[in-house]
Amino acid sequence: MKYTRNFGICAHIDAGKTTITERILFYTGYKHKIGEVHDGEATMDWMDQEQERGITINSASTTVTWHYQKQKYKLNIIDTPGHVDFTAEVERTMRILDGVCLVLCAVGGIQPQTKTVWNQINKYKVARICFINKMDRVGANFNKVVTCIHKKLKCKTILLYYPIFKNNKFHGIYDILHLKEIYFTGDKGETVITKTITPQHQNFIKKLREQQIENLISDNEQLIEAFLEKTLTNTTIQELIRKQTIECKLMPIICGSAFKNKGIQTLIDNIIKYLPAPHEKQIQYFTTHNKSKLLTINTVNFVALIFKIINDPYSGRISFARIYSGKVKPGDKIYNCNQKTTEKIGRIVIYKVNKKEEIKQAHSGEIVAFIGLKSTYTGDTLCSENNKLTLEKIHFPEPVISFSVCTENEKDHDKMITAITKTAVEDPTIKITTNTQTNDLIISGMGELHIEVFIERIRRENKLSIIKKDPKVAYKETITQPFLKSIGKYIRQSGGRGQYGHVEINIFPRKLGKGIKFVNKIKSGAIPKEYIKPIKKSIINCCKKGYLTNSPIVDIKIELYDGSFHEVDSNENAFEIAAAIAFKNAFLNAKPILLEPIMLVNITIQAKYLGTIISDIASRRGEIIATKHQTPNYIIKANVPLANMFNYTTKMRSKTKGEIEYNMTLSHYKKLKEK
Repeated sequence: MKYTRNFGICAHIDAGKTTITERILFYTGYKHKIGEVHDGEATMDWMDQEQERGITINSASTTVTWHYQKQKYKLNIIDTPGHVDFTAEVERTMRILDGVCLVLCAVGGIQPQTKTVWNQINKYKVARICFINKMDRVGANFNKVVTCIHKKLKCKTILLYYPIFKNNKFHGIYDILHLKEIYFTGDKGETVITKTITPQHQNFIKKLREQQIENLISDNEQLIEAFLEKTLTNTTIQELIRKQTIECKLMPIICGSAFKNKGIQTLIDNIIKYLPAPHEKQIQYFTTHNKSKLLTINTVNFVALIFKIINDPYSGRISFARIYSGKVKPGDKIYNCNQKTTEKIGRIVIYKVNKKEEIKQAHSGEIVAFIGLKSTYTGDTLCSENNKLTLEKIHFPEPVISFSVCTENEKDHDKMITAITKTAVEDPTIKITTNTQTNDLIISGMGELHIEVFIERIRRENKLSIIKKDPKVAYKETITQPFLKSIGKYIRQSGGRGQYGHVEINIFPRKLGKGIKFVNKIKSGAIPKEYIKPIKKSIINCCKKGYLTNSPIVDIKIELYDGSFHEVDSNENAFEIAAAIAFKNAFLNAKPILLEPIMLVNITIQAKYLGTIISDIASRRGEIIATKHQTPNYIIKANVPLANMFNYTTKMRSKTKGEIEYNMTLSHYKKLKEK
C-alpha cells in the first residue's frame, strides 16, 4: 500500500481534467498517442455520448505505474465529470478516494461547479493538491487565481511552482522549493530539463520561497528557529507539507498547461510526494450498536465499499469496490451488511478505462470490480462473515427535475420499463415513479442533460424509440356550491327480469384537504340496506375520474337522502348505475372547478441574483412566502404552480451561471379556473 495512490481529478466543466488524464496516460507509458477531447478521441471519454458531446459523463478509472526516486508506484486514477448534472458521479468517487487533484482554469479561476466539488472534497475529508491549468491561454493570471482560492475556498495553501513567461508566452515553471527552472521539450513535452534560476529572477523566487515557508511553519517555534538559523532542510519542509496535506490542513499549488504538455510530469511527482497512501487515510465504521470507530487495516478482516454498479452486456452486473482491509479472491463468500445477505465472488477484474483485466486476488487499498454479486447496491458494505461492520453510506443529492417518457409503439412499453429499471440501478440519482393519476412514467434526475443522456442510452442499448415530454400536471376537481335533489333513475325492461334503481342525493363542497365524505340519510327503508354499499362504491369510483379533465374529484360531501326500489327488478348493478347518474348530474350543476398543485420551492441564491429570482417567481404566478439572509446567500421560500416549474432548473442555471440550489415539494392545491 505504501507505493499505491488512489486519486481523482476533478474540476468545473472544461477546466481540462480529461486533457490532464490523457497526458498522464501518455507519460506513464499506458498509451503511445495523446487523444484530444475536442477530437472525440480521449481515452477516458470512451462512451459514444461522451465523444459526441465532448464532455465526461461517467467517472472512468484506470491504473498506471510511475517511477519516482527509483521506486515503482501504482496509480489508480479516476477522471470525474465536471458538469453539474453529473455531480453524483463526483460524490461517489470522493467517498472512496484517498486524494484528489483539483484543477482550476488560469483564466476562469474559481467557477460555480468548483465550489460544489470543493464542498464534496471537504465533506469526505479528502487530501487535495491544486493544479492551475491553461497557463498558455490569453488572459491567464496565476496570482489572481491564487488570491481567488484564498478568498472563495478559504484554505491554507503553499505555492510549490510558479509560471515562467517570456515575451508574454508560457514557457515553463519555477520550482520554488529547490530554486530551479523546469522546461518541457520534445514533440509531446516528454523531455524534462532542469536549470538553475537565471540571476535576474533569483531574488523574486527566493523571496517567494521565504514567504511560503514562513506561512507553512508559522505555528511551530522549533521550525521557525531552524529557518532563521538556516538549518531547515528541504526534506523537513516536504515532510511537513505532506503531513499537513494528508490532514487536509494544506493544499499545495502547482501550475502548467496540459494542452501544451507542460507541467504534467511534476504534477505526477507531487501526487506521489504529497497525497496519502491508502493506509494513511483514517476510515470510520459503525458497529452493530451503531457506535463509530476507526478501522484497523490488516490482511485478515475483509472490508470493502461498493461505490458504483454497471450492467455490462457481456459480463452482466459489475460492482465496483474500494477495498479498505483484508484480501479477497474469486469463489470467496462475503457478507453484505446492508442487505443482510451472503454472496459469492464470481470474478475479480481491474478496469483500464473500458477494458477489463482479470486478477486472482485483490488486497487492501485497491479499487476493483466484482462480477457475480446479485443483491448488492451502491453504498453497501461488504465484509468477512466473522467481522460484521458497516461503513458510512454515500449520500446522494435529491433529483431536481422530472420528465415523462413513453414509447412510440405501445407494444414496447413493457420493454422500456424493464430497460429503464435495469439501467437506473447504476445511477442512484435517477428516480423512476409512476403517476397514478395520469399513468405517466416519470423519470427524475439532476438536470435536463442528465436525463437526456440517460434516455439516449436506453434508446441505443435497447433499440427503443422513446419520447421525452414534460409530465402532465396532476390536476384535481371539486365544486364551489351545493346542489340539492339530484335524481338518478335506471329502469330497463327486457322481457324477463328487468333493472330498477332510483337514487336521490345532495352534494356539498368541503374545505380543501378534507377529502370525500358519504352520508347515508335513508329512513323508513326507502332503499334496502344491502344496496347502500353498492351506491357508495359507485360514487367513490366516479370520484376517481372527474368530468372536466378526468382528474380525481376531491373535497366534497354526498348525502343519500331518498330513493325507491322494486321487489323483483332491483339489484346492485341497477343501483350502482342510478347512483352514477345522480352524482354526475349533481357535480356538473354544483359549479365545478379545477384545482392545480402548488409547489413549495426553497431557493438558495447569492445576493447578486436576488432580483432575478424574485422577478422570475412573479412571472411564474408564484407567491413569495419568506426571504431570509444567510451570509453570503439568500434563502427564498415561495409557492409556485407546478405547471410553471417545468424546465426551471435549466433556465435558472443559465440566468445565475449555475449558482443556484433549490428543492421543490408539494404544498397544497389551489383553484385554477371555473367551468
